[in-house]
Amino acid sequence: MVYGSFFMVNSNGSLVTEEKAVLQITNRGYAYGDALFETIRVNSGKILFWEDHYFRLMASMRILRMQIPMKFTPEILEQEILELIESNKLSQVSARVKIMVYRNAEGLYTPQSNEVGYQILASALDNPFYRIEDTTYEVTLFKDHYLAADLLSTLKSNNKIINVLGGVFAKENNFDNCLLLNTNKMVVEALNGNLFLVKGTTIKTPPTDDGCLKGIMRTQLLRILEKLEDYTVEEASISPFELQKADELFITNVITGILPITKFRKKEFGNTTSKRLLGILNSRIRLGN
Repeated sequence: MVYGSFFMVNSNGSLVTEEKAVLQITNRGYAYGDALFETIRVNSGKILFWEDHYFRLMASMRILRMQIPMKFTPEILEQEILELIESNKLSQVSARVKIMVYRNAEGLYTPQSNEVGYQILASALDNPFYRIEDTTYEVTLFKDHYLAADLLSTLKSNNKIINVLGGVFAKENNFDNCLLLNTNKMVVEALNGNLFLVKGTTIKTPPTDDGCLKGIMRTQLLRILEKLEDYTVEEASISPFELQKADELFITNVITGILPITKFRKKEFGNTTSKRLLGILNSRIRLGN
């Protein structure tokens, strides 16, 4: 889609063209990874799971000792997102929105203040709703580097170099994705989302104590599973040996919803549970829940 020479970007509350939304070379998000981000899905002008996104962002800013501006209310940020969507002619389609918050201060490792700046970007998505494609999706373990099993690993910070290297490894070796391990050699998550494992009627996902991202879609699925009596849900560590014994593996994030893994090593997996959960998820979204 072409909407003009440049997309519009929200830069600290003002709508500017993409060419004017520049950051200083000394920006701490660039120089030190001193920044957070939220990736959000907007369907036809409706922000999905906005309350969960907002409170995760606020909690993450507090953990990183960032000063939360008075204008960072859920109502004002929501309005700015929707204005950006409208300015980019995305109000009638599905869109990906990224909010990046960075510490806006001079200094080296130690900032001179904890004030923040922010930018909001938006781009179109191909699919208007969540769906599962019947395509092969093969993953492998990424063992070159490990995530720390601590609180900082659960945040969506700009320090994603392990994910980047995992993506390079997957591309070079013809895999669709990699599963990341923590320093205890437990499986934590995929490069781009949380991991769920299905074995019989038991569904497991790694706990945040293992260092997995506190994902928004992970939260939605756990809420759904709480009400389904035919499943037992566990937030428990997953060892690499459990993967090949599973009936299903799937990845979750707010952009794609649920992404079934079809192959890991020599084991192939089904997607019956994935499709059932996605149907429930789409129904809740349509009803505004």
